Amino acid sequence: MMDPLVETKFFPPAPRAGIVARPRLDDRLSRPGHIVLVSAPAGFGKTTLLGRWLTLAGTSVAWVALDEGDRETSAFWTYVLTALDRAVPGVGAGALPLLQAGQTPTEAVLTVVLNELSVLPGEVTLILDDYHLVDSPGIRPGMTFLLDHLPPQVRLIISTRADPGLPLARLRARGELIEIRAAELRFTLAEATTYLNDVTGLGLTVEDIASLAERTEGWVAALQLAALSLRGRDDAAGFIAGFAGDDRFVVDYLVEEVLDRQPEPVRRFLLETSILDRLTGALCDAVTGGHDGKAMLERLDRANLFVVPLDDQRRWYRYHHLFADVLRSHLLDERRDVADLHRRAGNWYDETGEPVPAVRHTLAAGDVGHAADMVERAVPELRRNRQEHTLRRWIDELPDDVVERRPVLAMGFVGALMAGNEFSDVGRRLSGIEQLLDGRSENVVVIDERELARLPGGIELYRAALALIGGDLAGTLKHAQLAVVRAPEHDDLTRASADALAGIASWTTGDLEAAHRSYTDAAAGLHRVGYISDVLGCSITLADLESTQGRLRRAQRTYERALELASAQSLRGTRDMYVGLSQIALEHNDLAAAAEYLRRCDELGEQAGLPQNPYRWRVAMALLREAEGNTDTALGLLTEAERAYVGDFAPNVRPVPALRARMLAAHGDVTSALEWARQYGVSVHDELSYLREYEHVTLARVLLAEGSLHDVIGLLERLLCAAEDGGRRGTVIEVLVLLALARHATGDDDAGAVLERALTLAEPEGYVRVFSSEGRPMTTLLNALDGNRAYVRQLLDATRGPFEPSRPASGDDLIDPLTERELVVLRLLVSDLDGPSIARELVVSLNTVRTHTKNIYAKLGVNNRRAAVRRAHQLELLSRRT
Repeated sequence: MMDPLVETKFFPPAPRAGIVARPRLDDRLSRPGHIVLVSAPAGFGKTTLLGRWLTLAGTSVAWVALDEGDRETSAFWTYVLTALDRAVPGVGAGALPLLQAGQTPTEAVLTVVLNELSVLPGEVTLILDDYHLVDSPGIRPGMTFLLDHLPPQVRLIISTRADPGLPLARLRARGELIEIRAAELRFTLAEATTYLNDVTGLGLTVEDIASLAERTEGWVAALQLAALSLRGRDDAAGFIAGFAGDDRFVVDYLVEEVLDRQPEPVRRFLLETSILDRLTGALCDAVTGGHDGKAMLERLDRANLFVVPLDDQRRWYRYHHLFADVLRSHLLDERRDVADLHRRAGNWYDETGEPVPAVRHTLAAGDVGHAADMVERAVPELRRNRQEHTLRRWIDELPDDVVERRPVLAMGFVGALMAGNEFSDVGRRLSGIEQLLDGRSENVVVIDERELARLPGGIELYRAALALIGGDLAGTLKHAQLAVVRAPEHDDLTRASADALAGIASWTTGDLEAAHRSYTDAAAGLHRVGYISDVLGCSITLADLESTQGRLRRAQRTYERALELASAQSLRGTRDMYVGLSQIALEHNDLAAAAEYLRRCDELGEQAGLPQNPYRWRVAMALLREAEGNTDTALGLLTEAERAYVGDFAPNVRPVPALRARMLAAHGDVTSALEWARQYGVSVHDELSYLREYEHVTLARVLLAEGSLHDVIGLLERLLCAAEDGGRRGTVIEVLVLLALARHATGDDDAGAVLERALTLAEPEGYVRVFSSEGRPMTTLLNALDGNRAYVRQLLDATRGPFEPSRPASGDDLIDPLTERELVVLRLLVSDLDGPSIARELVVSLNTVRTHTKNIYAKLGVNNRRAAVRRAHQLELLSRRT
C-alpha cells in the first residue's frame, strides 16, 4: 500500500476565461505521433496549453500532476496506473495489486497494462505534467520500457522544465517524437496583442506591444506579470521603455512591481503562504494568523494573480510555480521568521492527521526534534496501512544522531527497510536499539511508551525474518519463539507476526501440524488488532494446510468463515476465498458450484484479490476446464498462471510446471511430461522432502502413464511412508490411489486392498475427483469392490463420465458467434503479443486487428482485453480448433 492518493493530481487544469487561442500549437499537438515532449522553463504556459488542447482533442485523458513525492517508483507508477484506470475503466486496475505488493518487476507490471492498452478500440492520452520533479534513475527504466512498447492508440505527453533522461535521440531517429519547446511556446506578436489588448483590455499601441513582446521575448509569464503592472498606469509607454533585462531579472522586477502595488494585507498573505505547495483557507489562516484565508484565495483567483485551482469546488489552490519561486525568494529577503511559518504549517498538518506534509514543513523549520516526534507518533498508523515506504523517505532526512537516541523511531525505520527488501543494515540497527534499551539513559527520547514496550519482541521478530530470508529455519523458529516470550501481553501484532513466521518455517520443513497451530494463532491475533486482510492471507495458508492434511471439510469452513469477514468489509482477499472454495467444490466433483465461485470472483474485480490472486484464479479455472474436458484451454490458463505467479515468503509447494506435467501426462503427452522431469531435475532416486513432494508425486503419475511400473511402485511406497510420517493425509490418499493403479497394472491382487485404504481415508471428507479423474482403470478397480456401498456407487457414477448438473456456458450461447478469423485473433489476445505484433503475426494492418478486436469485444459483451480473455475461457472458445 502507499499514502492515500491526492485526488487533485488527476484533475487537468480547468478551462479559464481569457486564454489566448493558439491554433498553431493545437495543430502541432494533434499531429500523428504518439510521444510528445513539451519542454520549456517555468512560465512558458505548458500546463495551460495542454489544458486547453484537451478541450479540443476529443480523447480519453489520463492526467497526472506530478510532484517531488512521486520520485519513489511505487508512488509514481501507482498514480500513472490509477489515472489510466480512471480514463479507461479496467485498464491498469489488475496491475495495481502486483505493483503495490512490491515483488513484481516494474516491467512485468507494465506488460500487463500495455497488453490491455494494445487492444483498446479508442484512443487514450496519458499526460505527465511537471515530469522534471520525478525524473530519476529509479523511474527511468520503467519509462523507457513504456516508451519502447507504447501501443499506437496511446499518446503519451510529457510536460517538463528540463529534458528527461530518456532515449529521446532514438525516438527522434525513428520519427516517433513530437517536440514543443520554449521557442514555439513564446507568444507571437499576434498572440501578445490578443492577450494584452483583447484579454486584459490595456489598449496598448502596436509599437508598445511590439516593444514589450521583444523585451520579454514572448515569455508568457513575463507578459502576464507586465499586464498586471500596467493596470492603472498613465505612462504605459514609459514603463515599457524602461523594461529590460534577461528572464530572471525581468520576472524579479515585475514581481516587485506587482507586489508593491498590492495592498499590504494581500502582499503579506502572498509572501507568507508562498511556503505552501497547496493552499486552502484554513491552512493559510494557520500560517498567517489571519481568519480570511478562503476569501483571500478567491480574491486572488478572480484577479488572476497566479493561483491555480486544484479542484472543481475551488477549495484547494496552488501558486503558479514561477510566481511561487519568486515569492519565496522575496520572503527570504524580507522576513527572518520563515522557519516559524513552516512550523505553523507543520502543526496544522499534524493536527489534521497528514504526517507527510507535517514532517516536511517541520524539517524545513529546522526543528528536527519535533519532526522526529511526529514521525514516531505516525509509525503505528503508517505500519497498519502498509505505508512503510513513507517512513523510508524520512530515514535520509532525519539526522542519524536524532534517530539513534529514539529506539521507537529507529525500530519504525527497521520495519521500513525490511518492507523495502533492504536487509544489509538491519542487523546493525537492531543491535543499536538493543544497546539503547539495555542502558537507557537521559539521552534516550521516547514519545510513544506503548510502542517502547513492544521493542524487545519486535527485535526478535525482525531477527526471525532475517533468519527466514537467509534460509535459517531453526533460527527463524528460535527468534519467533523469543518474540512471543518478550512481547507484552497487549502486543497481539508482534505475537501474530511471530506466529506467522514460525508457521512458514514449520510449513517449509513439512511439520504441517505445527504450522497449522502457528497460523491459527497468527490469524486470531491479527483479527484482534483489526488486520483483517492479513487474516485472509492466513486463512489461505490454513485451508491449504488442512487440505494437505486431508481435512477438506475443515478447509471449506476456514474459507467460509474468512469470507464472512471479508464480505462484511469489502476487503482485498475476498476473491481468494472464492477461489479456495472453488477448488474444494471441484474435488467434491461439484463442477457447477466450482464454476459459480469463480464467476463471483469475476464480479468482484481484481482489486478484491491479494497479490497472488491472478495466479490462483488461473490455476483454479484450469483445473475446472480440465474436469470439463477442455484440456487445451486448461493448458493455456496454466501458461498464464505461471506468468502471473508472485513469490513471497511462503513455500511454493505446488509449482505450476509440475501441474502442467500432470495434465500433459494424463492426456497422452508423456514425452513433454518427461521433459519437465529432466528440466527440473526430478528423479526416482532423489532424497524425498516435503517441499518437492508434489513434484515427486507428479513424477509418479508421469511414470505410471509411461508404463514404468517397477520404478513408480518403489517411488510411491517411499512417498507413502513420508506422507504418513508427516501427517499429510491428503497426499496419502493420492499416493494410495496411484499405488493401487500401479499394482493393478502389474496384476497384483493387493491393489484392491490398497484402494480400500484410500477409500476409508477419503470418504468422511467427500473426496471424489482424486478417484474419478483416473478414468477407466479406476472404474475396473471400483467394480471389483462392494458395489452396494453408497460411496463406491458415487465414485463409479463420477468416473464413468463428466458430472453435468447443468450445461456449462459455451461459445454456442453467443447470439452472434465469432468468425474463424476472430477466433484466431482471440487466441493471440491471450498471448503476450501487443497490437502491432499481432498484426505482424497475421500479416495484416493494425487497423484490421483493431476492427477484429472491436467485433470480438462487442460479441463477448466486454470492453477490454483482460475481460475478453476471461470471457473466452468461460465460453470455452479457446479450445476450438481454428
